Amino acid sequence: MANDQEVRPQGLLLTLFGGHVLGRGVRVATGSVLDVLAGVGVAEHAARSTLGRMAEHGLLARHRHGRKVYLGLTARSREILNDGEVRIWRIGVADDRWDGTWTLLGFTVPESQRAQRHLLRSRLSWAGFGLLQGGLWIAPSPVDVEALLEGIEAAEHVKVFQARALAPTDVRELVESAWDVEALAKSYRRFTERWTAPPDLGSVDALGRQLLLTSEWLQLLRQDPRLPVPHLPADWPAEGAQRLFRRLHAELEPRARAIAFEKLDTVPDEGGH
Repeated sequence: MANDQEVRPQGLLLTLFGGHVLGRGVRVATGSVLDVLAGVGVAEHAARSTLGRMAEHGLLARHRHGRKVYLGLTARSREILNDGEVRIWRIGVADDRWDGTWTLLGFTVPESQRAQRHLLRSRLSWAGFGLLQGGLWIAPSPVDVEALLEGIEAAEHVKVFQARALAPTDVRELVESAWDVEALAKSYRRFTERWTAPPDLGSVDALGRQLLLTSEWLQLLRQDPRLPVPHLPADWPAEGAQRLFRRLHAELEPRARAIAFEKLDTVPDEGGH
């Protein structure tokens, strides 16, 4: 689906594994995963390349079973997928119970550790941090920083604090400087407009439609730090978009699950959960 929220193959794969592998104690054949992605327009070479990178980054474990290669989850991917499930189904998009606590995180990573610096920034964005200034990042709630930094060599360069904003700090101004609130609101409105009248997805089946819907929604949630409601515009569109997502997901769920059962070739994951 061509749009400004184009979902990348890794997003679709994580959605597929989160919805149909996580918690089932199975591994899934590479070939059947490629078939599912082909159904939403992802070329085989792009899918294989993405699967390879995910394996290299510790997100998937490859296991040969007979003549086939099966993909299993790792501790890291389970953590990411569980986090995604919590974001989608438990936390929600509105934070109306904020107690005024900010988490501040600062770091200066040497140029020789550029890859680690990129990984750290990605983790911070995923966790809802915004860049306040220089190397200082900020999040509007307590954060489990130890879990966030797990496996990052550059963690030794990180300093973390919790704080409260004091006068004369303008919290609304602080929020707007660390996060692009207007762009986030536009993204929620575009999501609502695009999915209110179901987009023309041609021959894409219910599983593919649900993967596209959920991947796009989670991609949007990853941009949303769940900023305190009192410091957001009165017409904040996130909750309306969330109601739409949940209704469409529920409508697609029975057929999508049946199709996944038919298409995905699985074997038990002896070491999985």
